[in-house]
Amino acid sequence: MSVSESQKWWLLLATALLGFVFYLLSPVLTPFFAAALLAYLGDPLVDRLEDLGLPRTLSVVIVFVVLFSALTLAVLMLLPMLEQQIRYLVSSIPRYIDLLQQDVLPGLMQRLGMDNQALDLSVLKASVNTHFKQAGGIVVSVLSSISSSGIALLGWLANLVLIPVLTFYLLRDWDLLVARIDELIPRRYEPVVARLARDSDQVLAAFLRGQFMVMLALGCIYATGLWLVGLKLALLIGLLAGLVSFVPYLGFILGLLAASVAVLLQGHEPMQLLPVLGVFAVGQLFEGMLLTPWLVGDRIGLHPVAVIFAVLAGGQLFGFVGILLALPVAAVLAVMIRYAHEQYKTSAIFDETDS
Repeated sequence: MSVSESQKWWLLLATALLGFVFYLLSPVLTPFFAAALLAYLGDPLVDRLEDLGLPRTLSVVIVFVVLFSALTLAVLMLLPMLEQQIRYLVSSIPRYIDLLQQDVLPGLMQRLGMDNQALDLSVLKASVNTHFKQAGGIVVSVLSSISSSGIALLGWLANLVLIPVLTFYLLRDWDLLVARIDELIPRRYEPVVARLARDSDQVLAAFLRGQFMVMLALGCIYATGLWLVGLKLALLIGLLAGLVSFVPYLGFILGLLAASVAVLLQGHEPMQLLPVLGVFAVGQLFEGMLLTPWLVGDRIGLHPVAVIFAVLAGGQLFGFVGILLALPVAAVLAVMIRYAHEQYKTSAIFDETDS
């Protein structure tokens, strides 16, 4: 075995060991990766302020204050409204069950030639009536579950404090950390690594920064439009549709289906579906013609199936940390695969012909 092959085996072993350590530490890594994500999102703003002549530390303070003020304000505004809408949804479930049992299911069962009693929803209604008072209280249930254990409370408070602290220090030293990592790369591999890093940064920037803005804008468009239509669950459905819009057309389809069912149960008028369809059509037009071309572009290169698989696999393997890292890791892997494909197409193996 040559020296280079030995080094490759040592590198493979080190990578496997690092992955195993990451798996073991995944429960405590959430604040670190959340802070790294926020620092990555905020670093371009810090660099722009530096270009205007401000010191790095002052630029970091400005971006840090704006970022966490916006996050805190959003949480304080959205949580009570979401809790109210979830309470309304849960308390309305018995009425929706009665509607299905009395109006929808009889006609459906008659067309299918089945007994009307084949689907009896009375047990489900009784269960909901018994337990709905315990549901919907997001803030109360979260706080009660946290306070039930002193260790859980301390861990939750530690994460809450760690994320801003870690974000500040990572923002301040981001360029320094990147430079230190660059110094450790062997010079013979530096051009290739630098190219892959640039391509990965373009993909990550397009997805994490651009797609996040698209999701936020679509959530606002859907929620505002459904509120103007008069849907009582406008905020809940609009934010849900915006949140899952990172998969093309998934937010549109799920949001349209949920809003259509909700508006029919609320008003019992099929004509009310037309304004709902108009809201999501406007959202799709904005996304396709303005938001995605302007904020994201065509640099992501992630197939919708790959996006869904990455999120599910990350959550299954590493829990919430895996969900946070799923799409960034998938984007970087896509860059690596494209580079490997490019190298293969120019290799002697691909051009080899039978003599």
